[in-house]
Amino acid sequence: MRKSVGKRLTIAVAALATLVGTAVTVTPQAQAAGTTEYVYSNAMHRNVPVRIVDGGGSGPKPTLYLLDGLRAPNNTSGWLQNTRVDSWMVGKGTNVAIPFGGGGSFYTDWEQRDPKLGVNKWETFLTRELPAYMKKRHNSDNRRNGIAGLSMSGTAALNLASRHPNFYKAVASYSGYPTVTMPGFTQGIQASVAEMGGNPNNMWGFYPAGEWFANDPFLSAGNLAGHYVYVSSGTGVGSKYDSSLTPGSANFNPMKFAQMVPLEVAASTSSQLYIARMATVPGVRLTTHISPDGAHWWDYWQDRFKQSWATTFRPAFF
Repeated sequence: MRKSVGKRLTIAVAALATLVGTAVTVTPQAQAAGTTEYVYSNAMHRNVPVRIVDGGGSGPKPTLYLLDGLRAPNNTSGWLQNTRVDSWMVGKGTNVAIPFGGGGSFYTDWEQRDPKLGVNKWETFLTRELPAYMKKRHNSDNRRNGIAGLSMSGTAALNLASRHPNFYKAVASYSGYPTVTMPGFTQGIQASVAEMGGNPNNMWGFYPAGEWFANDPFLSAGNLAGHYVYVSSGTGVGSKYDSSLTPGSANFNPMKFAQMVPLEVAASTSSQLYIARMATVPGVRLTTHISPDGAHWWDYWQDRFKQSWATTFRPAFF
């Protein structure tokens, strides 16, 4: 049994290290709910576009922050291009804030300015600057806050919630990699930053020095005691939405399979290790969904988002 787990871990982290930058693309954007507003970041010296779905009503409201994946574009979000969660959240009494950009950044405060990716101070923006804007313009109470992300930003969401447990009440990770400093996963994160043209040493410094261990959700899991936490992934074996990813199907696409499935295998391994760790945290309200199939793609993440709203965010907010 131990050999089997070890073999699966080796395969998963190797896949992550070599393929983590290849899978998440986008499709044409449907009509989105809400408005795109420009929020100035003193930390990053620029305006950040944010799609905001106002929760309505006159009283103070909770706020849910949705983060994008590795290839996050600067002028929209994968959430808007590949899902309808923005429209689905209309009328639920919760502000939804979807920042644009952040590709390859892991939504963290980088130690150094990067020649390609520029100044990244996303932790400051997401925990201070954007919440201040949301309070002033959209009556966020800055007390009932949640954060969610997929793939790269699933890692980031768990990291931010662990680092700021007094700010976030609930967090969700869909196909994230929360075992940041485990062998193989570190190299996968470094490879993903490099895939986007960035220098990973500018992010958290030279591993194993710098801030790597301070940004590992697995190590800081205890900070989420008493919080609502949602973790999901597929196993990466076939897809109920796309038969071209299922070996043996008439239209099986081996190239597409190689791009999307190993990423989900790695996410499954990392997520299940994290779930085992969270099971030891007292008082955590943990919901998990590990499906027997699953590709690294938005159709799964949209479904899991809706489930996490019901099990995690709504109970934390209301």
